[in-house]
Amino acid sequence: MISPSEDGLSVDEVLTLRKRDCEIPENHTGGLECPREFDGWTCINTTAAGTVAHFPCPYFIFGFDPSRAGHRTCLEDGSWFRHPDSNKTWSNYTTCVDMEDLKMRNNVNLIYKTGYSVSLLALTLSIFIFFYFRSLTCTRIQIHKNLFISLAINNLLWLIWYETVVDNIPLLLANEVGCQILHVLLQYFMVATYLWMFCEGLYLHTLLVITFVTESKVMPILHLVGWGIPALLVAIYTSLRASSKDDTLHCWIHESLYNWALSGPVCLSMIANFVFLINIVRLLLTKLHSAARTSPRSSFKDKNASIRSKRSTISTPGIPSGRTRKAVRATLILIPLLGLQYLLTPFRPDQGTQWEYVYQVVSAVVTSCQGLCVALLFCFGNGEVVTAMKKKWRQCKLSKKKPWHSCSAVTSVSFSRSSYGHEMAAGPGDGPPMDGSVLGSCQL
Repeated sequence: MISPSEDGLSVDEVLTLRKRDCEIPENHTGGLECPREFDGWTCINTTAAGTVAHFPCPYFIFGFDPSRAGHRTCLEDGSWFRHPDSNKTWSNYTTCVDMEDLKMRNNVNLIYKTGYSVSLLALTLSIFIFFYFRSLTCTRIQIHKNLFISLAINNLLWLIWYETVVDNIPLLLANEVGCQILHVLLQYFMVATYLWMFCEGLYLHTLLVITFVTESKVMPILHLVGWGIPALLVAIYTSLRASSKDDTLHCWIHESLYNWALSGPVCLSMIANFVFLINIVRLLLTKLHSAARTSPRSSFKDKNASIRSKRSTISTPGIPSGRTRKAVRATLILIPLLGLQYLLTPFRPDQGTQWEYVYQVVSAVVTSCQGLCVALLFCFGNGEVVTAMKKKWRQCKLSKKKPWHSCSAVTSVSFSRSSYGHEMAAGPGDGPPMDGSVLGSCQL
């Protein structure tokens, strides 16, 4: 619990104040007792011999629960208990830590580190593939590159954060500028990742709604949204948080009241992507309805045409069911690309409830494995990438005596918009392009 005299003070100032107050002499009640003593964190008041002194856990120590209490034993001879290893008077602060909660959080941190490591590996390989094959240069792939780069850097920074800051109590107490800068960089690339996901959704939706899009003007705008706006938001967040002493402790590891400067725009981008996804599905099904009504009927010379027509009408009135399922499936795999999986964890349960552990595990898996998911769906499972790699492999097989870098692929790049409806209807399993965006396809 924070006393009124300690409100707004730094840790060093609090410790200096507590030590000074502890030096004020007390009125003794008589009898054998242990003297008043400052243990480095807390002032232990005079305690009768053979009793135990209880005191609140320091609120400024990371990992301590201020609602719990530490204790110190006064022996029968009027001396404080000494630890057998150090032979120094010892205050027991082990009760300040909830061991079950600590174990749970360590397990969650392990999930984060494992997921981020695997995702970073997959994203790094994906970025190499995108840059290596010069045929993959359309606008859609350019947006993928920026998203993958922001995700990869974000994952790398999180790994550094978990390895060097989270469990490093001396570093958290020192609260040096380096770990604060790391926190700010983390926030920047996290927001940049969300806004590049918004750029993915905005571009896909724009291609559907607007008939003609000037490709040369799209990327500068998206770069401004994806990299420029996060810089502005993080600058506002940093200036607000730096102005509050309570929010600058422990390498800024605790959540701040000023997180709204980042979480507000991020939530708006996710809502916008959700609207984009719903509208993409609606427009796609509308196109399929129109295609079904205008498509030529089966030849009247086919004796079984009328029978098949009746069956088709009974099973799927107006729309071919297979095409519809594939179209919806191709659109739904946009969810990890647009970051809509985060809508599964919008509200955090209260700390200590039975659902908190479930929430933490689900959140850790969803967050840390997003990079792996988008790499699998939009790079390794991308029909254009698969085609380019197969072509490179065939060329290298024809020139076995030449090194890998001498195998050059000459490909042409063109932007195809007219085949959009058929590609979406074909779905990710019917040939390139296999990623769910299937817009602005790079023809190989």
